[in-house]
Amino acid sequence: MRREPVETPQAPRAIGPYTQAIRADGIVYTSGQIGLDPATGALVPGGIEAQTRRVLENLKAVLAAAGSSFDGVLRVTVYLTDLSHFPVMNRIFAEYLDAARPARSTVGVAALPMGALVEMDMIALCG
Repeated sequence: MRREPVETPQAPRAIGPYTQAIRADGIVYTSGQIGLDPATGALVPGGIEAQTRRVLENLKAVLAAAGSSFDGVLRVTVYLTDLSHFPVMNRIFAEYLDAARPARSTVGVAALPMGALVEMDMIALCG
């Protein structure tokens, strides 16, 4: 199996010892993305709505760099620090991925890096 790291300046740099994604055998596995602005490295202001949009824009950029798109997404895991944010996250998620209808899990967590409210990772087909 050939394993290729995927990196793009259109998404935030990894904040630890990992890459934005790995492409292997026609599948891309993204690392979790939080609502960081790629230009500043800071969490976007505006609460759950702004952070969810930024997360999805970051993932869109990583997928594009890997030769994929939201149409190829097979699976998504969503992490929320407050499950009362689920309806807002779900509405925005549908704006981006309604046509793809990937498998998805949403998990309530105690905390996320940098005080983020939402994090997502994806598995998608390439090409």
